Amino acid sequence: MIQTVADIRKRLQEADAAEFAVLERSLVADTRKGVLSAIESARRRLEAQQAEATRIEGLYAYECELARGGVAVGLDEVGRGPVAGPLTVGAVVLPPEPRILGLNDSKQLTAQHREELAAQIKETAIAWTVQHVEPDSIDAVGMTASLRFAFLKALGAIEEQGVSFDAVLLDGNPMRLDPREKNVVKGDAKCASIAAASIVAKVERDGIMCRMSERYPVYGFDANKGYASKDHIDAIKEHGLSPIHRVSFCTAFTQETLF
Repeated sequence: MIQTVADIRKRLQEADAAEFAVLERSLVADTRKGVLSAIESARRRLEAQQAEATRIEGLYAYECELARGGVAVGLDEVGRGPVAGPLTVGAVVLPPEPRILGLNDSKQLTAQHREELAAQIKETAIAWTVQHVEPDSIDAVGMTASLRFAFLKALGAIEEQGVSFDAVLLDGNPMRLDPREKNVVKGDAKCASIAAASIVAKVERDGIMCRMSERYPVYGFDANKGYASKDHIDAIKEHGLSPIHRVSFCTAFTQETLF
């Protein structure tokens, strides 16, 4: 019985690598353009899946190497640069299995994918937390002290969940938070737990800024997330600062607060 192109395409779209190999051999004499196109499409899909699996394996393997086979907690921050909203830090401890496909630097993911991954991370993680430093505290002590406070608070929250760790994996430059600290430049693209921390932190902070946009709609926080976009700066010049602006970050374009 001759299979239709549509039937073959459906089977190829659903095939795993082993099934694809069998199908490809059985279709070797089929020269219909639709079948040849479907075979090539399935091949590209499976190659992409294998490349992603290899990438994820690298994230977990590198983390295991840094932790020398022990338990690692990954730390990352979101919101260092905005002129409004909190500084947010995520901390995540992941188990070796199951692997979470799609983990990456949160900035490389769509908002929908971040939210899906954040839910999966929270469900899979041995422990996780998100901590915030509010704008007035950032103004009072500065960014470096705020980062240290948030990271240390996050580590404490992980320990309060009854989880001990052998390595503290921190994205970026040394903070000397803990004797177990290991610094990984661009770690959110290299270590699974740092990537996970960046994702949960960004999703939490973005959610806060969207809610703040409902409270202070003139600033467009849902779109700019507190960063100094042109529209945001124009709104500050017209309306002054809101209670969630970092006054010390806004001196170049502020007028007296109207709130």
